[in-house]
Amino acid sequence: MLKIKVNADLNVKVPKSILNKYRLKAGDSFTIRVVSGSIILTPEKLKNGKNLQKKRNGYSSRSHTKQEQILLESAKKKIAAINSNLRTARGLTEAETKAAAQAGLIAGDQRWWWTEEWQKGERKAQRDIDAGRVSKVYDDVDDALQALKGDE
Repeated sequence: MLKIKVNADLNVKVPKSILNKYRLKAGDSFTIRVVSGSIILTPEKLKNGKNLQKKRNGYSSRSHTKQEQILLESAKKKIAAINSNLRTARGLTEAETKAAAQAGLIAGDQRWWWTEEWQKGERKAQRDIDAGRVSKVYDDVDDALQALKGDE
């Protein structure tokens, strides 16, 4: 994992390895979104996988196979559904999370969050929240532990 800083001008410098890998250049546009505490920047040109199919600056890259295109399209739809309505959206398959991470649609170290297995838990938690089945907020850890032990 690479670390970067926000400079005094409130800009972020993208590491050269990322610029080269995704063939980014000055002036490229990004979308930004926050998911589960992670800030995700997605280059506009990667949204449709077009950057991976172009030749630029002497670099050639492979085109997606038909199966990869199908996985990416399915992943994009599911990601949009999760972002729009967590209560009803279905999670991604392992293959879809891998394709989405490689295309820069989701953070590679957050693939687990997008899986159907994890989304089932998110839906259950949301149903509990909607129904008011939540614990009280404790001011400190000791009070919370006492409540768990039944010492309240």
